[in-house]
Order: sequence, then C-alpha cells, then structure tokens
Amino acid sequence: MKELRIGVYVCHCGTNIAAMVDVEKLAKELSEVKNVIVARDYKYMCSDPGQDLIIKDIQEHKLNRIVVAACSPRMHEVTFRKALEKAGLNPYYLEMANIREQCSWVHTNRNEATIKAKDLILAAIKRVKWHEPLDKRSVPINEATLIIGGGISGISAALELANAGKKVYLVEKSNKLGGIMNQIDLTFPFLNSARQILDRKLSEVVNHPNIEIFLNTEIGEIFGYIGNFETQINGNKIVFGNIIVATGLKPFDASRIPEYGYGKLPDVITSLEFENMLKSGDIKTKSGKQPQSIAIIHCVGSRNEKYNVYCSRVCCLTALKYINQINSVLPETSIFDIYADMRTFGKYCEEFYSSTSRKNVTFLVFDQKNELPKIREASSSDKCNLIINFREKLSGEIIEVPADMVILMVGMEAHEAAKEVAHKVGVSMCGNNFYIERHPKLDPVATTTDGVYVVGTCQAPKDIPDSISQAKAAAARILATIEAKTVDVEVTTAFINEDLCCGCQTCIKVCPYSAISFDAVKKVSIVNEVLCKGCGTCAAACPTGAAKAKHFTDVQILSQIEGLFSYA
Repeated sequence: MKELRIGVYVCHCGTNIAAMVDVEKLAKELSEVKNVIVARDYKYMCSDPGQDLIIKDIQEHKLNRIVVAACSPRMHEVTFRKALEKAGLNPYYLEMANIREQCSWVHTNRNEATIKAKDLILAAIKRVKWHEPLDKRSVPINEATLIIGGGISGISAALELANAGKKVYLVEKSNKLGGIMNQIDLTFPFLNSARQILDRKLSEVVNHPNIEIFLNTEIGEIFGYIGNFETQINGNKIVFGNIIVATGLKPFDASRIPEYGYGKLPDVITSLEFENMLKSGDIKTKSGKQPQSIAIIHCVGSRNEKYNVYCSRVCCLTALKYINQINSVLPETSIFDIYADMRTFGKYCEEFYSSTSRKNVTFLVFDQKNELPKIREASSSDKCNLIINFREKLSGEIIEVPADMVILMVGMEAHEAAKEVAHKVGVSMCGNNFYIERHPKLDPVATTTDGVYVVGTCQAPKDIPDSISQAKAAAARILATIEAKTVDVEVTTAFINEDLCCGCQTCIKVCPYSAISFDAVKKVSIVNEVLCKGCGTCAAACPTGAAKAKHFTDVQILSQIEGLFSYA
C-alpha cells in the first residue's frame, strides 16, 4: 500500500454541530494523528467554498484519502464524492463520520460530545485506510415506463410521459381508471367538480397513442434492473426502463370501531357513502326522510393508537366540504361537526375553514386519546334517529347530540395487496404498509431500488394536488434519465469468492433483490452486480465467508470498530 495521506474536515454545520462539539479543538488534535496530513474545520463543508477547500487540499497536498465529519452520509455523501472526483481522486476514497445526528443532536454535555465526535472521526480514519477504488458502471435505458395503478396519480404520470413521446404501459387491477376519485363529488377548497377534472384526463389517457391500458389486470413478477425491467402482462412479455407505483389506498373499515355502530345503525354512514348521496343529489335517511340534523365525526380510524396513529390528511377538509354542500342543499338542516383537532393545511384551506365556520354549523371537540363518542339509536320519544354521547373537551361536560344521520370521516389505509406489490417491484414498507421513499426530504418519490418510483397515496395519505405533484415529479425524473440515455448503477455491490463458495445457495435464499443465481457448472453462486444493491444480507448469511460486500469488507468494518476504542 502506498503512503497514506489523509485529509480530515470537520463541519460546524452552522450551530448544529458547533454548539455542542468543539470543532476547532477536534481539528487541532486530529492534525497530530498518524497519516493525517491536513485537518481543518469549516462552517459549512457542503457549501461550494467547503468543497473547494477539499479539492484544493487534495491537489496541493497530494491527499489520497478524505474523511469528512459532518451530518448523515444520506444527506451529503454524494456531494463529497463529487468533490473528490473533481480533484481527480476516486470518489470511494471518502469516508464520512456522522457527528451531527449521532453526536451533537443527541448529547447535552459539550465535553462528552466532543470526546464522542473524536472517537467517530478516528474510526473513520482507521477505516478509510482500507478503502479501495471502485469504478462507475452504467446501463442503457429502455424508454418505456410501467405504471401500476390507474388512479389520478397514475394517469397524471402517464400523460406526462406520453406527451413527451414515450411509451407507457398503464396497469389497473379494477375495471376502470380513476381510482378513488371516481367516488368523489366535489373537491376542496373551491368545490369544483371532481368528475369534470377526472373526465378530461381520462379522455386524454384513453385516446393517447403512446399509452397502452390494461384493465382488470394485476402485474406479475418483475425481473431486471433500471433501464431493463421485464414482466408478463396477460401472457405477453413487455420490456421497460422504469416503474411508477401508484396503487392508491383503501378506506378504513368503520365497523372496526364498536362505539360508532357502523353496520348496525342504519343511518350511520361513511364519508364515501355520503359522497354517493351527494352525487345522486338525494340526501335522505334510510327511511326516506330528509334529515333535520346531521352530525359529522372526524378521525375515524386515524390518529388513534388502537387503529392507525397517523393523520389521513384529507378528512378535516372533506368534512368542511360536506358542511358547505349540506348548507347549500338543505339550508334548514342543523349540522354538528365533532372533531378531535381541525387540520386544514394547504393553499386557501385555512380560509376555507374560516368561511365555513361562519355558516349554520356547531363545532364540538372530543378527546381522541381518552374516549370516543358513542352512538346509540334514539328512543321513540326523541325527535331524531340517533344520539351521540361524549364528553365535550372545551366545556368538560358530557353532552348528547341529536342526529338523523351521522357521517363517519373514515381514514386512509394501505391496500391488502400492498406487500405483494412491494415484493414484486422491490421496495420497502413502513409499519403502516405505505411505501418508503429513498429520502423524505431530498428524494421523496424515488425508492432505494433504482428505477422504481412511488407516487400518490400508496406512499402516504395526501390530497389530489399533492398526488398529482408527486406523479409529475416522478415523470420528470424518468424523462431526465431517458434523456441521459444511460444511468449509473450501484457499485458497492456484493461479490463471491468462488474458491470459498461451498454451493449451499444460502445467499440466493436471503437476497431481497434476486441478484444472486447459481452456476450449475461451477457449482458456485454468482452475483448480478446490476441487480445487487449492496445491502450485505448475503455477506451476513454466508457460512463460509465467500460472500462479501464491496466497500464494507471485514477489514474495513473491523478497523472502524478498532478506531472507536483507540486514540492512536
């Protein structure tokens, strides 16, 4: 190994790191560590001047390894790798030490935080010694795109791609396009017709020469990698370069909450059932009478530890929409809006809430954490169909609300088939079975599987504008990839030492990306480096140690551990 010449750069990150870690002291002490030629601190290492500082030092001091102590590598590892490339150094001669999330942000003692930060940086210095140069690989891109799901997100993405002259395969498991938007009457906050919005887009999609639509169809197993995926649709093979998952969601089953009596009390209905009433223009009780009072209950299946802890985002605004629609059609009907919190984020939505609150409506608050409202059938002496009983949070009193109809604002949940689709396309899921994006801030539509994007409500509950925005963002990413003709693929992949491989095929069984196959002639496993994502599962499972992960070798990891316990 040639002489090591390491440069160490400690970032202040404004006050994110410097407020809790003595970065100047660190830089001074680290300059005395063996093989460290340069050690500096700077306010923002990720800034252009910060990167220029690294580039200049590499060239002037002939540095051949770089350690950056800053934020999470997920934020700026790519940034610093590009800086190394500009300086003529292989980008994989970089190692980052996370002294923000793993140190500064989790400590309250400045001295202890500084000691820990030094340990983390020393570990990075020990590790970077064993880094090896890795070369970029690229693959050509097939210009076609597969879109799974024909709701508003899927058809919006399809139109963006098709209008750019690219082939789109649009697969929908039901017998029509449009998804849950088919069941919506008006949209908030301007009460525009959902049908008119949807019909215009559907007409474009159905008649577009670049879009091939498959209804009543579920996708089969998908094979390949970014630029070159393939699957079977209705017995026919297609080939495509990218995938957009837009499978949507399903409404919460209100019968799971016994307090509300849904399915037993005939005039307790869900928000989607009420949408159908609005579309038909006939708001009546099950007995065919016009309701004299209507109650709306929020957060049905949302923001509740027994069911789903997350907010379904659109329920509050949909309830406000209903208040306006009921007031318009039945001006004499009393309306009770019973909510836990009123969340009306979005452009013009707070104004919508403000204007709605001045109409013929009574707002009441219940305590979501302690006790849900209870609905019972009214007695013959009551002049209503139902009685809602709960402790009103603001007054602290137990009250009874009379209603002829109760509308349950049901939350959103992932589809039952979400896991199956996730397995087919190779994406991860959160605890609520929504798909996980590559990064919630920096990469909100891509996934950790290159070439696979998630948009709309399959990624998390959201409204129509946000769903369309995500769809167009994913389409733009794909078009940029197509324009480039080729795309770089992961190089920190697994490899198998054929001399050590015993042919047990354990690695094949555990690989989540189907990137390993068995060579029957040599009787050893082999890695498809284009499919491999470098997760390291095979290396952890291999009984003989034949499977290894580039950039995460045993000597690199063990050296890093050694560095954590040493000031040498």
